[in-house]
Amino acid sequence: MVGKSILEKQPHLIPVTIATTMLLLALAHFPYGYYQLLRLVVCGVALYMAFVAFNLQKILAVWVFGFVAILFNPLIPIQLSREIWKPIDVICALLFILISFTMIKVGKRKEML
Repeated sequence: MVGKSILEKQPHLIPVTIATTMLLLALAHFPYGYYQLLRLVVCGVALYMAFVAFNLQKILAVWVFGFVAILFNPLIPIQLSREIWKPIDVICALLFILISFTMIKVGKRKEML
């Protein structure tokens, strides 16, 4: 549609931007509480993105974000060293950015919540 802003076409950009920023900031050294919050935020945004991808019939994106949600699950955390988490954080940030820009809401048939 003409005249729609990017946030109307892609309302998921705000949570993706927050999660991506937090993932990239995680490369620095923060107290453990930050990484607990990171797990909660990234898991939540990944679940939301899986829902959005499902509504837009992007099945590969559903699987990718489902995997990210499991990886960052705050209830049963996966314990890895900082050296292993750093590339995972960068890869997940890139996945959030790349996949989110491919998911554009089109027409009324694929309305999201």
